[in-house]
Amino acid sequence: MSLSLPAVFRHPTIRVSTLAIFLYGFAGAATSPYQSVIGIRELGLSNSTYSALMLAAAAVNVIVSLSVGNLADRLGNYRSMLLGVSAFGLAGYGLVYAIPAPAIFVTSALLLLPVFNAINPLLFANVRATTNRMGGQDVPAINSGVRAAISLAWVLVPGIVAFILSQADSMLPAYLIAAIACGICLAILVFFLPRQAGAGHTAPERLTHLAAFAEVLSPRIFIRVLAVSLITSTLHVNGAVLPLIMTGAAKGKVTDIGVIVGIVAFLEIVFIFGWGAAQRRLDHVTALVVGTAIYVVYLALLGFSSLPWHVYALTIPSGIGAAALISIPITYLQDLIAKRPGLGSALISVNMFLGGGISALLFAIGTWASGYSGTAILGAGAGTVGLLLLLILERRATNLRGRL
Repeated sequence: MSLSLPAVFRHPTIRVSTLAIFLYGFAGAATSPYQSVIGIRELGLSNSTYSALMLAAAAVNVIVSLSVGNLADRLGNYRSMLLGVSAFGLAGYGLVYAIPAPAIFVTSALLLLPVFNAINPLLFANVRATTNRMGGQDVPAINSGVRAAISLAWVLVPGIVAFILSQADSMLPAYLIAAIACGICLAILVFFLPRQAGAGHTAPERLTHLAAFAEVLSPRIFIRVLAVSLITSTLHVNGAVLPLIMTGAAKGKVTDIGVIVGIVAFLEIVFIFGWGAAQRRLDHVTALVVGTAIYVVYLALLGFSSLPWHVYALTIPSGIGAAALISIPITYLQDLIAKRPGLGSALISVNMFLGGGISALLFAIGTWASGYSGTAILGAGAGTVGLLLLLILERRATNLRGRL
């Protein structure tokens, strides 16, 4: 029988993992708005160097996440891996603040922080392994609740950090704030995360890292990840074109951007829990299809917006659709390699990497061919392709299971 969600979140592993992922989001929200300013303006990196660094860091993050996730499955213990990667975050953010030099910034961004970022899929893997032992009925709803913690951090932290740094001559203290968050995260994991015994030993066999990468790249897995990445790329496209459409085609003001982003972020948190509850009645594929359809329609309508109130009116479908796209794919991706929670959860990082790359390509093509409004419509088209591909793949899988 399924436990109530309040009862589930009283489980120490899930509760501590939720607090830890909030602190992970806290660190990212504190530094991401200022990362390019610090790297380029304060430390002197060129635009091309910074762009190459971010691309390389994203690729390293994927490799590290897959390796760490597979290693956690092989060890059967997520706790020790979580302690290790959180220490990398403390070092990565702390060194940039303590020794503000280009070499340190590059080392942190390319080596230390990608390891720390592996904490995101590891925490979801830890939660998944725990819920599997509890019966697993509430996995989608619990994932939604845990994912909401990151969104909450992004609602609260940027404004707080902006207020703290409003009179500062440098943005580097943002990295100190992030390092403190990582230190608190490490302390919580050390003192409050229960010790585990064989949590990951449900896997039928322990894969080498090469075998793990081969499984991820197998057609059954990779094509589905690609379909989800086409869907989630719409979030990145929206993030790029929304401010430009609001201050361009929609004739709005710069201040409108912050208001819109704040409204949508708040709605995301509310609707994340709504989608979590819905997935207790709908399978996550159906829920993802509905959420994607809503967001695709929103993004297409954004491309036709010509007045500020048009964009404001779209905040509701934007919040509903975005909440689906940032929470539901987690469970879908985990289920692709359900017997290995670490490796399955590492697909979250693969999806983020592919989604970001697809959105960059769409932005380049869209802005070259038709401007920002056309780019929004192009992004909606890519999301539709991902949706159709997902439906085709899942229908074939259902038909195959029916014949067996």
